[in-house]
Amino acid sequence: MPKGLEIERKFLVELPDVSRLDVKRKIGITQTYLSAGENDSQRRVRRISENGEITYTYTEKVFLTPVTREENEFEITEGEYRRLLVQTRKDCTPVEKVRYCFNYHDQLFELDTYPFSKQFAIMELELKSPDQKIDFPADVKVLRDVSADKKYSNAALAAAGKFPS
Repeated sequence: MPKGLEIERKFLVELPDVSRLDVKRKIGITQTYLSAGENDSQRRVRRISENGEITYTYTEKVFLTPVTREENEFEITEGEYRRLLVQTRKDCTPVEKVRYCFNYHDQLFELDTYPFSKQFAIMELELKSPDQKIDFPADVKVLRDVSADKKYSNAALAAAGKFPS
C-alpha cells in the first residue's frame, strides 16, 4: 500500500452557483466508514459514480494534525467493497455527497454538496504546506475554516443529517 502525506484545509461555504465555477469533474460519492484499523487509523470505502462509470476505493488515514494526515488510498473491486461493508461502523451513517472539482488560479478545489443542505457546502483544497496562501474563488463565499472542527467532518455531518448551527 503506497503511503502519502495529505495536507488539506476545509472551509464552510455558502452553496455557490456551480455553473459559475470552472468545473472539471462532477462525482457522486457514497462514503462508508469502517471499524478502526491499526494505530486507530480511520478507514472508509467509497462508491464513486462519474460519467456513468462506477468505481470503488478503500482509504486508510492516520491524522497527524488537524490539516495533515498520512493516507493510503487505492481502487478495489465491487466484491471487495461489498465484503468490507460488513465492517461498517454502527455509529456512522454513510455519507452521500456530490463533489464538484474545479480550478481557480492554478488551485484544484473540491466542493462537496450534501442532499440535506441547499444553503451550505464544504470546500477543500490540498496544499503543498500547511501555511500555503490560498487564493479563494470570487464566486464562493467562504464562511470559515473548519479544518480542525470535528463537527464538520463527513462522519459528523452524515450522522447529524445537517450542518451544525
